[in-house]
Amino acid sequence: MTILLDVRDLHVTYRAAGGDVPAVRGVDLTVESGSVLGLAGESGSGKSTVALALLRLLPGTANTTGQILLEGEDVLTMRWGRLRAVRWMDAAIVFQGALHALNPVRRIGDQIAEPMLLHRTVAFGRVRGRVAELLERVGLPASRAGDHPHRLSGGQRQRVMIAMALACEPRLIIADEATTALDVMIQAQVLELLGGLTSDQGIGMIMISHDLSVLAAHCDRLAVMYAGRVVEQGPAAEVVRDPAHPYASALSSAFPRIGDPASRLAPRGLAGEPPDPAAPPPGCVFRPRCARAQAVCATVDPPLYPVAPDHDGHSTRHAACVHVGPARAAERKEHP
Repeated sequence: MTILLDVRDLHVTYRAAGGDVPAVRGVDLTVESGSVLGLAGESGSGKSTVALALLRLLPGTANTTGQILLEGEDVLTMRWGRLRAVRWMDAAIVFQGALHALNPVRRIGDQIAEPMLLHRTVAFGRVRGRVAELLERVGLPASRAGDHPHRLSGGQRQRVMIAMALACEPRLIIADEATTALDVMIQAQVLELLGGLTSDQGIGMIMISHDLSVLAAHCDRLAVMYAGRVVEQGPAAEVVRDPAHPYASALSSAFPRIGDPASRLAPRGLAGEPPDPAAPPPGCVFRPRCARAQAVCATVDPPLYPVAPDHDGHSTRHAACVHVGPARAAERKEHP
């Protein structure tokens, strides 16, 4: 598989009246063709900011640094004309709030057709047929093409957004809570559709969700974000089943598991609130909410350490926790 997206040391800082607010702090991500990367975390962890930064959709108050290499080309240094050509054609995003993303005075068929007409991917005479095909692929009858957004339910509007994202057959799709407003049956159908696209057409996908069970079932790899940075990443099923970072463990434990009465009757939560991004605590930002915090956590902001590395120090999983890094290495030396 080839690397479609390579994000290196991404920082996003918002300018505010009270001073700069760092929303994303040194994020590294990789998406390969035919694979799905899940992005998880509480509201305010920086997931949507990362998604918008990938196509330079952030407001003018945001300052973005680092590299966003889309098939080897840095999105952050693209000229405006090149960036317009990349959007929808090479990469498309399914926004979290379809009600606000869709134009309320235009019919949904015209909105789905717009990127195809803009990029001339379909002959004008075939656009209506292509719109009908896309609507049916996401579970809507072709006859709804003439409706305005207010005549559709929240789930139907979300499906229209997915159809728009698929219109120009991009190589990368960014799905920001794309199935949140859908009922369970339609959610399963849409996830199956998106999963089929990655395997059949070799596209890459970033799937953002609060639902770790969805990410574990439909993603190849999972990155867990807290306070603007990735605190754990690795194979999705492993991260959910056996998380190494205390925050990832708390997220996983918050969801009841089928066949486990203890988790169903008493799911574990996480006390406290996420830190103020404008004034994060010193050391590890998760320390004030962590039951495993030690004195060293107040002075060290740990990088991503390899989890259970091999003899050469390589691992498919990484976590930003002292219990994974030096402390775990010391334990291995004492008890080889």
